Amino acid sequence: MKHLKGIGLSFAISAMLLGASDIASAQGRRGRGEERRQENQAERDQRQQQRQQEQQNNNQERQQRWEQQRQQQQQASQERQQRWEQQRQQQRNTQQQQERIQQSREREDRWQQQRQEQIQRSQEQQQRWEQQRQQQQVEQQRRQQWERDQNRDRNRDWDNNRRDNNRDNNNWRQNRNWQQEQQQRADRYRQDWQRRQNFLYQRQRLLEQQRRLNQLRYQQRYLDQIRRDQLRLQQWRYNDYGPYNYRYNRGGSYYETNRYGAEMLQRAIRDGYEEGFYAGQADRQDGYGYNLNDAYGYQDASYGYDGYYVELGDYQYYFREGFRRGYEDGYYSRSRYGSYSNGGYSILGSILEGILGLQLLN
Repeated sequence: MKHLKGIGLSFAISAMLLGASDIASAQGRRGRGEERRQENQAERDQRQQQRQQEQQNNNQERQQRWEQQRQQQQQASQERQQRWEQQRQQQRNTQQQQERIQQSREREDRWQQQRQEQIQRSQEQQQRWEQQRQQQQVEQQRRQQWERDQNRDRNRDWDNNRRDNNRDNNNWRQNRNWQQEQQQRADRYRQDWQRRQNFLYQRQRLLEQQRRLNQLRYQQRYLDQIRRDQLRLQQWRYNDYGPYNYRYNRGGSYYETNRYGAEMLQRAIRDGYEEGFYAGQADRQDGYGYNLNDAYGYQDASYGYDGYYVELGDYQYYFREGFRRGYEDGYYSRSRYGSYSNGGYSILGSILEGILGLQLLN
């Protein structure tokens, strides 16, 4: 029994040892399995991290490629937009250029048409004036013939009554000398008019080149008035307007004239102001600079001159004095020296008296 107990105890101890060994072996296996599991987990984690890193890198690369593609597309779109804008701008420029060319052609056509019409009117006026001048020359020749006949009759009467009418004869000679002086003065004015007319045609061509239509119309109007003056002068007949009983001031010196001469100097200032106003107004409407001396009315200054009792230089002086003030008012569109009334422009009476300084002599 003891032996059996010993054997059983041995078996029990062996079993216990075997169990402990199995347990240790199992624990060892579990430890090694845990280590392998941890190692595998670490490897899996590492591979996972590598895959995530690769995926992140791929995502970054795709993001970069997408950004590059987006930038390239945006740049291409901007380039297309720029090319489209350039094409559209070129089309606008071409259209504007064509419109400017068309407008320029239309202006040129209107200018040519106006110029042709004006030339035609000027030629018609010139023809009418030539016809009137020829008629006036015929009438003047007839009148001169009649005056020569009258002079012969007067000379015959004077010869028959010479001894009895010495005093009347002296008076007649004085009147005759005065009449000849006035006639010579008128002849000088007519000769000077031919010279000024040639200059006028040259100036007309210059205004056409400068396209100063308003100034050209004013000059044509002034020329028409000068021609009417010429026709009126051809019909002139001598009249005795009395002695020199007026004096006027020019440049600090006094000069004398009669009633007719005084009225003519006053008329020179009035006409000069009105003509100056129209000339200044024309330059303003043409967009031309202030240039008084360039106006033909100021250069000529003979409109309204009759050639009797007052020298042309005196008449031109006072005409220009009025013209200068009228040009200033017309150019600046104001009424400093004159006023508008009855369809025309007239200088103020106080300004006229200050310019002329006319005095009546006893």
